[in-house]
Amino acid sequence: MDEKFDEIFEEDSQEESPLIKRESEQQKIRVKLPRNRELIGLVDQRVGGSRMLIKCSDGKTRNCKVPGRLRRSLWIREGDFVIIKPWEFDDEKGDILFKYTPAAIDQLRKKGFLDNINNNL
Repeated sequence: MDEKFDEIFEEDSQEESPLIKRESEQQKIRVKLPRNRELIGLVDQRVGGSRMLIKCSDGKTRNCKVPGRLRRSLWIREGDFVIIKPWEFDDEKGDILFKYTPAAIDQLRKKGFLDNINNNL
């Protein structure tokens, strides 16, 4: 009887527990993508007064600002990836709408959305 118990115990110990399998898999996250006239950009330089120079996915560098409604909730530094919306009447300026998290940046790199920005650097 002890032999059967040992065989069953050895078989169970060789299997991975379901918790380990879940931890090893990366969880997919939903990533916000630009719509309509919006672009993905990389913050190149802070100019002051909530304004920044941003290298955009279309190859242009724009002077963008954080709108007043987002000024306290959106903290942006150099090297952050953001979504911007160029102004309709002046294409050299725009508004910053959203800041990406590091996990979202990894997903964008895998999907190829950041290739244009990296090529322009």
